[in-house]
Parts: sequence; structure tokens; C-alpha cells
Amino acid sequence: MMMMINQDQKKTTTTDQNHHPYYSLEIDDDEFPGGSYGFELFSRFCYNNGGRRIKIKINVSNVSLLHCCSLFLGMQNLLQHTQSFLQDMFYWSWNDIITCLKSCESFVVYADSCGLLQKLISALLAQNSDLTHLKSPPSSSNYSPETSSNSSSSESINKQQSSSNKSAAWWFDDLIVLPPKFIEKIIKRLGSYGTNNNSLILTKFLLHYLKRSKAATTTSKSESYGGLANTAVNGVISVGKSTYSCRKLLWVLRVVGSGFGLSKEYRACLEKKIGEMLDEATLDDLMVSAGHHYDQVYSGGCVYDVNLVLRLISIFVNSRHHHHCQKMKKVGRLIDKYLSEISPDHNLNISKFVGVAQSLPDFARDCFDGMYTAIDIYLQSHPRLSLEERSNLCRCLNYEKLSLEACKELAKNPKIPPKITIEALISQHSNKRNDENMSLGRMQSRVVMLEEACMLHVHRPPTTTLFSTFPTSFC
Repeated sequence: MMMMINQDQKKTTTTDQNHHPYYSLEIDDDEFPGGSYGFELFSRFCYNNGGRRIKIKINVSNVSLLHCCSLFLGMQNLLQHTQSFLQDMFYWSWNDIITCLKSCESFVVYADSCGLLQKLISALLAQNSDLTHLKSPPSSSNYSPETSSNSSSSESINKQQSSSNKSAAWWFDDLIVLPPKFIEKIIKRLGSYGTNNNSLILTKFLLHYLKRSKAATTTSKSESYGGLANTAVNGVISVGKSTYSCRKLLWVLRVVGSGFGLSKEYRACLEKKIGEMLDEATLDDLMVSAGHHYDQVYSGGCVYDVNLVLRLISIFVNSRHHHHCQKMKKVGRLIDKYLSEISPDHNLNISKFVGVAQSLPDFARDCFDGMYTAIDIYLQSHPRLSLEERSNLCRCLNYEKLSLEACKELAKNPKIPPKITIEALISQHSNKRNDENMSLGRMQSRVVMLEEACMLHVHRPPTTTLFSTFPTSFC
């Protein structure tokens, strides 16, 4: 079968056809659609269908590659066959369209440039009414990481979408097989990419897609997932607290923050949402691993992401909850438990521990027994600390807020510097004396009040008799 090749598109080396019936063709694998596999499939299709071997049939798995190869080489005969096959794509099944899309992964640039990718995406959207209904409203309702998430427009949109949440889940796993570039193009076609995403269903799908995808380990992979991660976070921010609790937001951070190229802007905004709700978090929520790409440089080898917790505490302290005593005390108890949990980590340096311990104001703790427990664990796990380091560690304690039992344990602890022990005992003794003086003062003031009441009773005028209460007319 003779191949009619468009010679002006490729570098060729030909011989005099009068001397040799064949000519050689030099093709760059990097430019040819599908590389060497694409050229092999194209060659087998052309020559096998000449009658020498079993014919290769056009199907949903190879039609995209054969179509791009025919365009690349200018093979009009094959191009007519592939175009005829692709004309019925809107009548294909959902799985057939996904299979055809997936086959374009190795030559996505060429498939996109010739318009094939957009046609397949249109056919895919036509097959799924849920996807079609995800199209975002006009740009006036778009969101950025800085905008508020409590607008009535986003709430009304989410109410309309909530009814189809369960039915939409069936296509989540089907689209996981597609590479991130394809998912990005689908979302852009829906008009919901980046700051335009205020769809709850699409946000859930993106989080599901990123969770099921392998964490990016290279810069190129990180960049390919970055747009999807940003779009997912924008959706989370848009729906607000009504849908995502503090625990769910921390789960989102675990998913999108695990090497998917989430931008600093969106990460900071997500952390701000979490920090403002820190009083709703539990100990398990805060135990975020520091093994992710984003935190490897800054974690210092720690098991848990202590820097994240420090940022969240800072956000909470500087938020409107700063003067809310009960919420602050709840966070104080949570942080004491967190310190006890991370203290055994040998890579946790003393500055990180002290930073977390002193990140809350003093009124956040009614009692410092939990703090002492964490310090004791840290001292046992880090036996090589100098006297100065141990002293600095104990400065996190408010000795006046230690219970008598905790103060006794501190005095017996050989890891505690003697100077600290003396200060704690003196403070405890002074506190006890102050309590006794306050009790004595209250008793004395009570006695004075009783004496004044008695004096008033003594000097009060005589009480009137029974007859004096009658009117004078009776006399």
C-alpha cells in the first residue's frame, strides 16, 4: 500500500526511484503522534489491511491515534475512515468515550491542537447530565481566596446541587483513570476552573480524584496537579463552614497539601479557615504528618507538622475568638494534650516545644498540670539537655497555677533544675498563704458585717404596739 506523505511537513531522505523502487523516510519519534508505538500501529494498519495479514479494525481504543497519525502524514484514505468512525462519538457509551479519551494521553498536544480532545470532552459532557449542570453562573459570583464564602448566591447554588450529590458519585471513579490535564480541560469547559469554582459536587470530585491519585514526587507532576488542587480549595472556601467542619478542613489540607502543588495563597487561606475554628478540633485532627513535600524542608525531621499547628494557633489567637474565654481554654487543653503527644519525638527541638507552649495567653489555662506532664515527657525523651535548656523549658510553667500534687512531683523530679524546684515551692507556698489570707480576710469582713447588723438592731426605734396600728377613730 503506497503512503501519500506530505513531504513538506517532515524531513525526508529519498533515493532516485529509477534505481530503487523504495525510498527511506526519517521521522522524529518525539513529534510523531504516539511516538514509535503510534508509527507502528499506523504502519500495521496500512499494510495489514492490504490483505497480507489479519486486518486491524478501527475501535474506540485506537481511532484517536490513527486519526492523528493520518493528519500528521496527510493520509486522506485513512483520515476518511477515522472521521467516519468519530462522527458517531455522541452515540457512544460513557465508558467508550472515557476509553477514547484515555488513549489520547501519549499524544495529548497533537490531539488538542487538531480539536479532537475538545470534541471528545463535549461528547463526554453530553452523556452525563450531572456534569452539564455543574456549569458555573456568570462571573459576578466568582470567588477568590480572599472573598467571603457566606454569600446567599453560593448557598442557593449548593442547595440546588445537594439533591444530586448522591447520584453524582457514580462517575467519580470512572474519571479517575484520566490524567490531570484532561480533568483540567473538562473543568475549564464547565467554566468552573480556579476561582470560578463554587460547585460542591465538583469540589468533592476533585478531592476524591486527588486522594486517589498518587502524591506527586517531581516538580512536573506537582505542577500538573496544582491547578486542580487550587480549584478544589477554592470550592471548599466558597461553601464555607456550613459544609466543612474543622475536622473536614484538616482532612482537605492533608489531601491537597501532600505534594500536589497547592499554591501558598490558597494554602494560607485554607489554614486561616481552620485556625478560626481551632476550638472545634480534636487531638487526632492535629496529628498531621510532616512527611509531605511541602514541609520536608521546614519540619527539621519531625514526625508531625508542628509548624502547621503553630500557624493555626497564631490565627486563632489573633482572630475574633481572642476574648472568648471558654473557647480559649478549650484550645489550651487541646494544646497541652498535643504537647504530650509530640514530646517523645527525638527530632523535636526545644525551640519548637517552647514555641507551641507559649503560643497561648496565660488565661487560656486554669491549671498548668497538663503542661508539666508534657515537659516531664519531653525531659525523659531528651536526656542530653543542658541545665540552661531544661530551665528554659520550665519557664513555660506558671507555678502559681500548678496543683499541690503536681508541685510535689516537680520537686521530686531529678530532671528539674534545683533552682526551678525552689521557685515552684516558694510560689506554691506564697499562693497557699495568699489563699489563707484571703479566707481569713473574708471571715473578718463577715464578722464586721454581722457586728454592724447587730448595732443597727440595738439602736433601732422601738417597734409599734398592736394598738398603735389602729386608726384614731377607734380610740
